[in-house]
Amino acid sequence: MLIENCPWGELVANLLEKIHRERPLIHHITNFVVMNDTANLTLSLGGLPVMAHAREEVAEMVEMAGALVLNPGTLSPEWIDSMLIAGRRANELGIPIVLDPVGAGATQLRTESNTRMLEELQIAVLRGNSGEIGALAGADGKVKGVESISQLAAPLAVARTLSTRYKTTVAITGKRDIISTETETIAVDNGHILLTTITGTGCMATTAIALFAAVEHDFLFAATAGLICFGIAAELAADQAQGPGSFKTALLDVIYHLTPEQLVQRANAQRLRS
Repeated sequence: MLIENCPWGELVANLLEKIHRERPLIHHITNFVVMNDTANLTLSLGGLPVMAHAREEVAEMVEMAGALVLNPGTLSPEWIDSMLIAGRRANELGIPIVLDPVGAGATQLRTESNTRMLEELQIAVLRGNSGEIGALAGADGKVKGVESISQLAAPLAVARTLSTRYKTTVAITGKRDIISTETETIAVDNGHILLTTITGTGCMATTAIALFAAVEHDFLFAATAGLICFGIAAELAADQAQGPGSFKTALLDVIYHLTPEQLVQRANAQRLRS
């Protein structure tokens, strides 16, 4: 259970050590743009990645996983079918599903496909930017391509609305990350503006959440821990980087070498009162 005045850094460090010890398999059904990046992030954090999309094998593959990531960033009807097949099997086995609704709000297909997964599957964590989450909540989220071009006026209320509707933990990432259940909300202020200069960092944040959800089934805390960890890595990588290219390289290096001391010193999260 989460406790008041939670020592976030210590708890994140303990879970990261558990990831390193257990090496959970993370089954990704994800988009072509980020496959390499999310696979490498999984390895750098201590897990094992697999990218399996074929309808004929996804149910069998997910049986071995610690968590399932569903990311319809380059979606097709066939991939949505695979996501639903894998998701149903994951639900049967109690394997947490992390949904990244890439581009929801940009087109009818994307919005309807992500809504269908929320309605037909039990999602452990829904992680998106403000435009995507706003669109799924009917709160006028605006997305151009797959990028959010608007900020929600009331992110806490929107997160709680979706959490209540779909019985899931909702994480809205941005300058300040908001993670919420129906009754509890946490804000994370770790991160760096350079995360917005390269593609796939939102998808990488989703994968970080999935790794923590594989070893911690309090999904509010798992999502918070994943975003703290990823945000601290971004801050440290930015100190080394000369621009977007070197930042991307430094990000993986920093994640691989993260220490408990860094997590304890830099963790910046707090509970929000409604």
